[in-house]
Amino acid sequence: MSRHSSILKTPRHGRKLTPHPGEPSHGPLTAEELQLAVRNHSMPLEALRNDITPPGLHYLLNHFDIPFVDAEQWHLRIGGAVQRSLELNLKAIRRAPTISIPVTLECAGNGRSLLRPRPLSQPWQLEAVGTAVWTGVPLAYLLTQAGVEDDAVEVAFTGADSGFQGGVRHQFARSLPIAEALRPDIVLAYQMNGSDLPPQHGYPLRLVVPGWYGMASVKWLSSIQVLTKPFEGFQQTVAYRYQQDADDAGSPVSWIKVRSLMVPPGVPDFFTRSRIVPPGPVMLTGRAWSGEGAVQRVEVGIDGKWAPAQLQHPAAPFAWCAWSMPWVADPGEHELACRATDATGAAQPLEQAWNYQGMGNNVVQRIKVTVGQPEAPRT
Repeated sequence: MSRHSSILKTPRHGRKLTPHPGEPSHGPLTAEELQLAVRNHSMPLEALRNDITPPGLHYLLNHFDIPFVDAEQWHLRIGGAVQRSLELNLKAIRRAPTISIPVTLECAGNGRSLLRPRPLSQPWQLEAVGTAVWTGVPLAYLLTQAGVEDDAVEVAFTGADSGFQGGVRHQFARSLPIAEALRPDIVLAYQMNGSDLPPQHGYPLRLVVPGWYGMASVKWLSSIQVLTKPFEGFQQTVAYRYQQDADDAGSPVSWIKVRSLMVPPGVPDFFTRSRIVPPGPVMLTGRAWSGEGAVQRVEVGIDGKWAPAQLQHPAAPFAWCAWSMPWVADPGEHELACRATDATGAAQPLEQAWNYQGMGNNVVQRIKVTVGQPEAPRT
């Protein structure tokens, strides 16, 4: 059964705006894409061995500059369609009731660089993911303190980071339907894995929305506004949409699609990252997750033949679960794959499903390995 019940409306905007600087490309990576790849980073797949991802290994995507925020002067403002506007400093927020929750966050653009043609944006492969323990005050608690009006439909969250995208200057901002915002597990987090948020992860306060792609978890929060009509900010109505072309209004990105990843076995070649595995017994391991329903099954493919893996229970409803399967590796070239299915019946596709912004590409991971000593290059 699906974990969510709310439906997001397709926004209307009068002028044509696009989130990308150009049409999708069949060409090599551009200098601009490489620049984005240097500023942002993915999680090394070997970090899948960890139940909880250290902050320095957790994936990172920041649209604009990391803002400098003086925590002593910082305040969070809550207003709009509420009975009482609130302005809280960090000390007041830390005095509020606290929850700690393990959450797997994944970028909505994960897998974008694998698409053909390739949408021009952050060129993720498959590693834009991580799981951390987020500690802070439940959003629902503060909204209850403010008193949400009966005609409220959405809650908008604005960060301190700002810049241009699609020719539009704006602060990064996103909204949630009111029913989602009042979930008890959505947290305004001031700690990551037991320590203050690192600057790149939203210090001093960020939103964490379990089960939704990472764009919903707004960093460097400066204000929360309860709205009586749908939010029409750039990151809501133009970016983060499933579109077939630039003229398609599309549908909004929200819940994380089911995915599994494998720890690449053996050891890598430095430059090509191709894998060399010794012959004999090998334990294949990885993680699986989904925002729409609990992971029910992971299958591992060995040269196109699929077998079920052993699943472990996740630490929390929206945290990844570990899986494992033994394999006796025969000498030669092999292709390994993994495929997850969640409680809604959704399974990872075997082939790419293309869309204009490169969102939600949860195609199965495939790893080519050489079992035995590889041949030395000929001279």
